[in-house]
Amino acid sequence: MIHFNKPPLTGNEEKYVLEAMKSLKISGDGAFGKRCQEWFEKRYACPKTLLTPSCTHALEMAALLLEIKEGDEVIMPSYTFVSTADAFALRGAKIVFVDIHPETMNIDERLIEAAITPKTKAIVPVHYAGVGCNMDDIMDIANRHNLFVVEDAAQGFESTYKGKPLGTIGHLGAFSFHETKNVTSGGEGGLLLINDERFSHRAEIIREKGTNRSQFFRGMVDKYGWMDIGSSYLPSELQAAYLWGELEMVDVIQTYRLNAWKNYYERLEPLAKRGIIELAFIPDECQHNAHMFYLKVKDLAERTALLEKFKEANIGAVFHYVPLHSAPAGIKFGRMFGEDLYTTKESERLIRLPLYYGITLEEIDAVCEILVKWSAQ
Repeated sequence: MIHFNKPPLTGNEEKYVLEAMKSLKISGDGAFGKRCQEWFEKRYACPKTLLTPSCTHALEMAALLLEIKEGDEVIMPSYTFVSTADAFALRGAKIVFVDIHPETMNIDERLIEAAITPKTKAIVPVHYAGVGCNMDDIMDIANRHNLFVVEDAAQGFESTYKGKPLGTIGHLGAFSFHETKNVTSGGEGGLLLINDERFSHRAEIIREKGTNRSQFFRGMVDKYGWMDIGSSYLPSELQAAYLWGELEMVDVIQTYRLNAWKNYYERLEPLAKRGIIELAFIPDECQHNAHMFYLKVKDLAERTALLEKFKEANIGAVFHYVPLHSAPAGIKFGRMFGEDLYTTKESERLIRLPLYYGITLEEIDAVCEILVKWSAQ
């Protein structure tokens, strides 16, 4: 059996989790939590970062910080995970979906401006597979229309756009440390990146259930109280300890994943040159993080048949998102602006192959061999 994913385990996670368990501070923002946040702030030159229990929670915090309310509109691609839309729909926003670039599966920035109305409050680009959206144009549109940009960089950890880390370009950004991501904090986990310092103070309050508890612990106030709306967006110190064990080894993890991605690409490039499959396109201005390796086949029927071949061989290849605009909740809480030229069609062609820290060359060869044999039929 070749699994689709195996959570990374580099060696020190268990030791650090046990250390956190034996400490007097396991509810969050202990030594490991602070260490992780400082690591991100230094590595990405980000004014402030806050660990969260998941990327979903980071996006929900972003919606609260932007004061999204009933009647507001938020523009995003339909080809994304439900959390991207949920975070803003929870605040009463109407989700406005626009089509994608078929080459990258990212939002087509050329369609955003026409979708803007007086009700538009924010743009949420999603960096699919860790490949950056056209952030120059998106930020230009946002600045000209006085809109906020929240980068859903759930898959974008360690990726860059024109040398800038994904998640640090918009006003706010969000990372995921789910078990399928390049690094994990024990199965779930996330990070809110605050690039506009106007949000720094309030973000701490929202994260601590609407209280100024963080200031109290820093000795800035003599007691804490209920200051604003908020929720429980503070992760366990055990999550932070697990994550720290992986951050220490991030360069090793990334080198391994990038090499695995390259091995897949080199092995499958002959099939792409023959027009049998399509491989991911990486724009020159983007450095990806090998978060996933995907390919595209002709259509839905061909994908279904190929996935059955993988299943018969006990290989965990999978399809990905079903477009949100066609889902029951997407119809209720959102609308598609313009034509769906590519979102549905391209999503039905896409297959993700197994990729994780620790996958072997023999396993990659076995996955590719299924494709080679299938192409010869």
